[in-house]
Amino acid sequence: MGVYYRNPVQELLDGLIAQGIFGSLPRQAVYVAGMLVFALVVLGGFVMPFAGIVTWVERRVMARIQSRVGPNRPGPAGFFVWLADGIKSLLKEDIIPRAADGPLFRFAPYLVFAGFLLTFVVLPFGSQLVVADMNVGILYVTAVTGFVVVGILMAGWASNNKWSLLGGIRSAAQIVSYEIPAGLSIFPVVMLSGTLSIQGIIRAQGAAPWHWWIFHSPFTFVAFFVLFISLLAEGNRAPFDLPEAESELVSGFSTEYSGMRYLLFYMAEYGNLYVMGAIASALFLGGWQVPAALHGDPVVRAVAELACFQAKALFWVFFMIWLRWTVPRIRVDQMMSMCWKYLVPIAFVNLLGVATWMVFFPDDTVIPRWALFGLACGIFLLFVRRVIFHIRRARMPLGFKPVLQGASLIYGRR
Repeated sequence: MGVYYRNPVQELLDGLIAQGIFGSLPRQAVYVAGMLVFALVVLGGFVMPFAGIVTWVERRVMARIQSRVGPNRPGPAGFFVWLADGIKSLLKEDIIPRAADGPLFRFAPYLVFAGFLLTFVVLPFGSQLVVADMNVGILYVTAVTGFVVVGILMAGWASNNKWSLLGGIRSAAQIVSYEIPAGLSIFPVVMLSGTLSIQGIIRAQGAAPWHWWIFHSPFTFVAFFVLFISLLAEGNRAPFDLPEAESELVSGFSTEYSGMRYLLFYMAEYGNLYVMGAIASALFLGGWQVPAALHGDPVVRAVAELACFQAKALFWVFFMIWLRWTVPRIRVDQMMSMCWKYLVPIAFVNLLGVATWMVFFPDDTVIPRWALFGLACGIFLLFVRRVIFHIRRARMPLGFKPVLQGASLIYGRR
């Protein structure tokens, strides 16, 4: 089967060429220049600022969880600390160890960053806001993210440092292992949607939560959490940050890196938080789907779709940050045991369960959807109640008092 895709960027350029805006320039030159400009817009206008801002958000959340203030000097609430850190990293000396493999050592950070950045080619921010709507979009994502494990393993090997090598080997074992339950958790959604296109998967869902694939059956409900845990492990996020465990490996695969090359590793890691949230939202949570009442004006619809998709993805970004500073790091043997003994069998059962469900319930009954949606709402309300319980007994700044008073009124407490 060939790879076919719709490219809205190319369609826009075709329209501009037809109007004669680019004069006598060759069509292919216009395409290349347009794609480069769009790539720079995505990289400089979204990816790099987002990765930096997330580091500031994480440090503030971490400080609140640990009853500290966090960064509060550069800018309001310390917001510009990420910019100061970036400039500092750019100005630092780029040190390459004498015994390191120079070419591989230099190339590894760029390979890791490319594996993260290439996923934005098929990430749909809206029904029209996508670089390329490939008919194998989700397969493309699983393929290009493989560059990350190759880059990390390359960095560990080229550093000629035993801690870096151990970190690289851990990363290879971890990412390759958790790709199996992640892939098996994607297959049920592909079967239900009948396509590998991420846009097609989103269009097969609806705007209402009970129309999302996560609530289709008990098997898809469990598959979402298996996928989310697997994405955390593939992204080297706590409690699965074993390849860079400072207490064991002195920062692991990145021990010998400094300056901008060191920054690229962590720019990819923090930017990958958004990719993980976006993939989970697109596959199971309806992606950019908005109510039909907003489908009239194209501009209003585009803005609403973008806001809806961003809200879902950023919610999971915040949740992953929260999770990192709540759950302790597990051991390597525990991580591998959880993958092979639990997640892989559960993912197989989910795959077979969804196939069986489609045979016996081909009409997509509504009752299971409503039941699972009600269960999820109940769990969420219990979670919110528990959070409020702990916040009311913690030392919080004055700005949180109105929020707590409003939450207390909801639950009927003083």
